[in-house]
Amino acid sequence: MTQPTLGMILKGYPRISETFISNEILLLENLGFSIRIFSMRQPRESFTHTSIKQIRAQAVYLPETLLRPILPLLYYNIRQCIKSPAAYGSALKIAFKRFSRTRKSASIKHVLQAGYLVNRFLPKNPVDHFHAHFAHSPGSVAMYASLISGIPFSFTAHAKDIYTSNPLQLAEKMDRARFVATCTEYNRSYLRQLPLKHPVPVFRVYHGIDIRLFTPEQRLRHPVPPYRLLTVARITAKKGLSSVYQALKILKDQGIAFEHTLIGEGDDREQIVRQIQMLGLQSVTRLMGVQPHEAVLDAFRNSDLFVIGCEIAPNGDRDGIPNVLVESMAMNVPVVATGVSAIPELVTHEKTGLLVAPGNPDQLASAMIRLLTDTELRQRIIPAARERVVNDFDNRKLIEELADIYQSGAAKR
Repeated sequence: MTQPTLGMILKGYPRISETFISNEILLLENLGFSIRIFSMRQPRESFTHTSIKQIRAQAVYLPETLLRPILPLLYYNIRQCIKSPAAYGSALKIAFKRFSRTRKSASIKHVLQAGYLVNRFLPKNPVDHFHAHFAHSPGSVAMYASLISGIPFSFTAHAKDIYTSNPLQLAEKMDRARFVATCTEYNRSYLRQLPLKHPVPVFRVYHGIDIRLFTPEQRLRHPVPPYRLLTVARITAKKGLSSVYQALKILKDQGIAFEHTLIGEGDDREQIVRQIQMLGLQSVTRLMGVQPHEAVLDAFRNSDLFVIGCEIAPNGDRDGIPNVLVESMAMNVPVVATGVSAIPELVTHEKTGLLVAPGNPDQLASAMIRLLTDTELRQRIIPAARERVVNDFDNRKLIEELADIYQSGAAKR
């Protein structure tokens, strides 16, 4: 069967923090799909994962702002308006309706980006279906591109893009989509209860990882101090890093020797640095910033425990299932996490890891100590956690589910 040509609309490409997207593209190509990548932003990191080099699809970049590229934006949009006035007018009407509701210029920018995409790139690089990763900006561009071109679209909703979006606007976008995919059952339940006008298929497909890239160390031995603790996370409110460092302070006050490493960057870095200094943790913690995949793997190999304190941020933002938890479990590094959002879909308390309440440093510290010192518990959890990942989070199996969704009649309305 001939696979469709997919137009992937992405916020940015490539992104070091979005390996699940690049892995998906590569695996879809291996299944025979042709991919066109339309990125709304230029890459912002100076390095990429090695898997990017294996992707055959070439990325084209849309104008990021309205002002500097306004002339080419207007040129291609005017051409498309002349070519398909009714379709273009319909998209423009929706954009202005959204602008009047939100007073955000992004609504206008997204329809102009869509017109630019359709008129400049599609004549020489046609696609059968648009698919956006993330429901907010990329989903909007995909929706407008679909309205302008008549090509169907879908999107994958992840986490922040769901819970910080206006529910009415998210429902409107879903109503126009062929289908919606999301990466957790928690997300799926939320999306299905939105005020939809039409029944829209919502599929849950976990991200997963390439199991072949995660060769674990044998960790059934009892770890010894100084314990090596690891967190890999963007430095943002929803990751609960403040609770992690408060828990580390408890460990230090109890005389427990450890070294903690944080891999990641984010807007709250200065705040976290101040907290580390205030708690007197400078000598036992280090911040490594963003690191390539190989360096993260080395960090897993040299760690006794992975800890993260995910919580719901004040603006409603929250994680789905952090991929780093899946990776840690695949690498035989036991995890302590919070029972927020969809994390319990991966981590079962006392079976594949330990879960605590969010925003509770005392519980977090107790769980860390327990998983570091209880040999019998580690011997049970470590193999069970890897088995859970191998059985349910192997992206080579999961991508076949996604490919079937693209092909299946359930994706057609």
